[in-house]
Amino acid sequence: MTQRDITSPELGAVEVDGISRASFILRGALAAGAAYGATAVAPFVSSALAAGGASDVDILNFALTLEYLEADFYKVKGKSVHLSGEAKALAGSFGDEEAEHVTALMKAITGSGGTPVKKPMFAFPVTDQKSFLKLAYVLENTGVGAYNGAAPSISDSALLAAAGSIVQVEARHAASIALLTGSKITPDGAFDKPLSKKQVLAKAGPLIKQ
Repeated sequence: MTQRDITSPELGAVEVDGISRASFILRGALAAGAAYGATAVAPFVSSALAAGGASDVDILNFALTLEYLEADFYKVKGKSVHLSGEAKALAGSFGDEEAEHVTALMKAITGSGGTPVKKPMFAFPVTDQKSFLKLAYVLENTGVGAYNGAAPSISDSALLAAAGSIVQVEARHAASIALLTGSKITPDGAFDKPLSKKQVLAKAGPLIKQ
């Protein structure tokens, strides 16, 4: 597979160094997003969770791993690339909100009798403000797709409502970055276009880091 075959090569280059089930699913989701775009993430996540008979705690731990990634991206990587102006302000605000999502999900997991997954190590392929904002845009849209893919598998209505309140914020993050960078606010129009598991895995498989 060449760079020209990948919709979002910067997303495929994000490294997730963890051995939990949530980390493996997140790697697959990022690879699916890299290969086909954000619309591929929801069906990939849905298939991955369904294949393993995921419980609500499994799903929340997957969401927690995603939030770990986003919080680390804004709060750690955002500082290292020396953002300025509105980009710096947005990264600071979004980082605080992602950290709140982490805390909320950890409480929900322990409240459900589970154990929060440990935070993996991440590596982001950005070196300056331009590349940071480009990755932020695809990460946020990927996050929305991931939550949409996981939501149908949640059996507890209260937990589903909590996930719904988080995904709306992720979508607003994506829209804010789109406005800042001149990107499409709704990159796939009025509706996401689902892909089959076979389609996604055929192209995303080579991108998944073991």
